[in-house]
Amino acid sequence: MRTLIIALIMVFASSSLVMAEGPKVSLTTSKGIIVIELDETKAPISTQNFLTYVNEGFYDGTVFHRVIKGFMVQGGGMDASMTPKRGHAPIKNEADNGLKNDKYTVAMARTGEINSATSQFFINTADNAFLNHGARDFGYAVFGRVVAGKRVVDLIEAVPTGSKGMHGDVPVETIVIEKAEVME
Repeated sequence: MRTLIIALIMVFASSSLVMAEGPKVSLTTSKGIIVIELDETKAPISTQNFLTYVNEGFYDGTVFHRVIKGFMVQGGGMDASMTPKRGHAPIKNEADNGLKNDKYTVAMARTGEINSATSQFFINTADNAFLNHGARDFGYAVFGRVVAGKRVVDLIEAVPTGSKGMHGDVPVETIVIEKAEVME
């Protein structure tokens, strides 16, 4: 009987870990809705940064400005004319948090400077292990995953791309983030 009680306690304890969910953000795009679950436990800085931009309405009207088939779709920093939006100060890179750049995970975009991420993010459309911490450099901080709307991500990834001004891999069809909001 004691073994049964211990086993039941273990099941309930492990199921509560599985059931723990982070905040969710809905991105209403011109291609459909993408829902992202954020991992505030393993990526608290990136999660708070993303939520700040969402709550300020910063992402509304930005576009997915860089799309590379078999790699990722990137957005959150430019308007439809490819004019960068001014964001907040860069954040600390949390790529050493144990989360991997697997397909449908969401990570902070950055420049060659390790701690340079601001508002731009990308959704991995493949397992991109070379972006993980220590694979080639410090890596790119994963802070969430797509939990609904994977088909929408696939539709975005499939659009034809070209050049616009000095930017490459720009979708020929403008893909707008119409609204980003925290889900209740």
